[in-house]
Amino acid sequence: MTDTKAHIEVRNLTMAYGDFVIQRDLNFTINRGDIFIIMGGSGCGKSTLLRHLVGLQRPAKGEVLYEGKSFWDASAEEQSGLMQRFGILYQSGALWSSMTLAENVALPLQEYTRLGKSQIARMVSLKLALVGLAGFEEFYPSEISGGMKKRAGLARAMALDPDLLFFDEPSAGLDPLSAKRLDDLILELRESLGATIVVVTHELASIFAIGNNSVFLDAGRRTMTAMGNPRDLLAGSNPEIVEFLTRGGSAA
Repeated sequence: MTDTKAHIEVRNLTMAYGDFVIQRDLNFTINRGDIFIIMGGSGCGKSTLLRHLVGLQRPAKGEVLYEGKSFWDASAEEQSGLMQRFGILYQSGALWSSMTLAENVALPLQEYTRLGKSQIARMVSLKLALVGLAGFEEFYPSEISGGMKKRAGLARAMALDPDLLFFDEPSAGLDPLSAKRLDDLILELRESLGATIVVVTHELASIFAIGNNSVFLDAGRRTMTAMGNPRDLLAGSNPEIVEFLTRGGSAA
């Protein structure tokens, strides 16, 4: 599904809070159709990098380009248009507890489209069906499991048919079986929608199950130390990355 056309390019990116540098000199490419993993130890800046990729935080230095267009050099109107092409699944699912699943998924459609109520209802049902939640339209978040909340959040992220999906620790808080089901769903969506998917995760099972490209952020050096298919990095010679990808065990 991946092709060699760059969907996102990160050039000479430095992330900082005031004078405190989180990561510096980041240079990597996310190709169209990738399931791209952002990985590294605690405190290395994975979620901060995601915020930079979705336009929520301005780089201290460098740029993020979407199909060759710099996000921060674009006009406010162009930035808004780009962001409407993004779907974001936050760690908690970020559903409104006072709204049904249907109402949660309908929000982006009501805000950014001119579809009528019946059209929105059909779109909402379709999106929920895609993530295995057909028939759950009138349920509230408190009435479903953690894994179902994540899938409902994913349905909302897909509401506007984005060509870029961003996930922040999608498996956090899930049992192994629910996490595997979510990984399988991510793979299915990449194949069926042709979307490029960027995932922040430290879950080894997910990294190897879904990732075909990745960047490793080193918390100590405050820069990236590797990029590529996680399986290739596991077979590589960098002992710190091999240790991370085996949790200190053997790579064999």
